[in-house]
Amino acid sequence: MLPEYSFIIPVFNRPDEIRELLKSMLKVDAPVPFEIIIVEDGSTLKSDAVIKEFSDKLDIHYYSKSNSGPGDSRNFGMGKATSNYFLILDSDVLLPANYLREVHAFLNNNNCDCFGGPDAAHHSFSKVQKAIDYSMTSFYTTGGIRGSEKAVDEFQPRSFNMGMSRKAFLNSKGFGSIHPGEDPDLSLRLKKEGFKICLIPEAKVFHKRRIDWRKFYIQVKKFGLVRPILNKWHPGSAKITYWFPSFFTLGFIISIITLLLGFKWLVIFYLIYFLMIGIDAAIKTGDFYIGLLAIKATIIQFLGYGLGFLESSFRVGLMNGKPQEVFPKLFFKT
Repeated sequence: MLPEYSFIIPVFNRPDEIRELLKSMLKVDAPVPFEIIIVEDGSTLKSDAVIKEFSDKLDIHYYSKSNSGPGDSRNFGMGKATSNYFLILDSDVLLPANYLREVHAFLNNNNCDCFGGPDAAHHSFSKVQKAIDYSMTSFYTTGGIRGSEKAVDEFQPRSFNMGMSRKAFLNSKGFGSIHPGEDPDLSLRLKKEGFKICLIPEAKVFHKRRIDWRKFYIQVKKFGLVRPILNKWHPGSAKITYWFPSFFTLGFIISIITLLLGFKWLVIFYLIYFLMIGIDAAIKTGDFYIGLLAIKATIIQFLGYGLGFLESSFRVGLMNGKPQEVFPKLFFKT
């Protein structure tokens, strides 16, 4: 029986993550057949031994290729898939048992060619991972739009939890060479081409994200660098809210300077905000320490994204630099 869905999973030097993901997929309540396409993207630490552990329990197809980035690896995987719907995951996610049932039920009642769902923290995640998850998904930071039902019209699926039809893939030719940012770029191109993009609120995944502060800072700074490039490529997609982390960061720096000059009111505003973040995170997670860590995660998120956004806005926007020349490390050669 042919699969109705193909999970597309690129992996780079993370066999342990693949093992955890496949373990979660064993428990998926599948209303229809599915296949799993795993693409090894030039890894030196390969996942082939892990794949063998599950090959008799899941319909897995494993491919190895030279390193060309996650976007091109997803395109490669979709080119090998046999179904009409592709479900794209990152290697650092876990699937809830109801994931495929929720996706299947939604698509049976909605004509949608590109879709995605929110992410959350699994109970097994570390406290740092839970704090980072809060900062990236909370309504009180910049994350609320990703899984908010109020933001459906503006929803841009992310590649850790994204799906598309074969028709949409063939029409768009899939992901581009930029990384990160290849997923909103594809969503915006599909929207321009008339494809409907949908949020499936119930189809969440558990997303590990980064496990230390330095990697988290590097990641969010790249997000900030990418957004002005996408704004340039897709006129009309820019929003004033994209500037919020930059304004927040500049205001925070000014508040420290004014405090040294004897003016404390601006610092008090920030302290109140951070207190609100800490209390909300502690209540939602049931852990006071995670609340404290969430404050740190929020500061790092705003600082990294805000500074990256300002740098890219100046070099790509104001100075009209070519993105591939100004930020070559954001692009893979395919």
